[in-house]
Amino acid sequence: MQISVFRSLAIIAVVAGTIFFTRLFPFLFFPPGKEIPPMVQYLGKVLPPAVIGMLVIYCLKEVQLTAYPYGIPEAVSVLAVVLLHLWKRNNLLSIGAGTVLYMFLVQAVFTA
Repeated sequence: MQISVFRSLAIIAVVAGTIFFTRLFPFLFFPPGKEIPPMVQYLGKVLPPAVIGMLVIYCLKEVQLTAYPYGIPEAVSVLAVVLLHLWKRNNLLSIGAGTVLYMFLVQAVFTA
């Protein structure tokens, strides 16, 4: 399906506007010098680990432990992510390296 130039520009404008306004809202609701409500502070503390936990479950939900390769690439990659994060405390490094390791394992080592 071919999209016209006008439609492409309209999509870009809508996406840019949406991103701009979602980035602007916190500054409108919580200007500098105004105290952040306790509920928002609480959510800021508990939501990041909760989201990471949900992503881990989502990524591992279809691992077949009873069929080849028995979840070995996933287990090795998760272990690498955890160890790298404990060692370097760098999210980008640990997640990126774990992803690269997993892709290497499933494409080069554990091929069917």
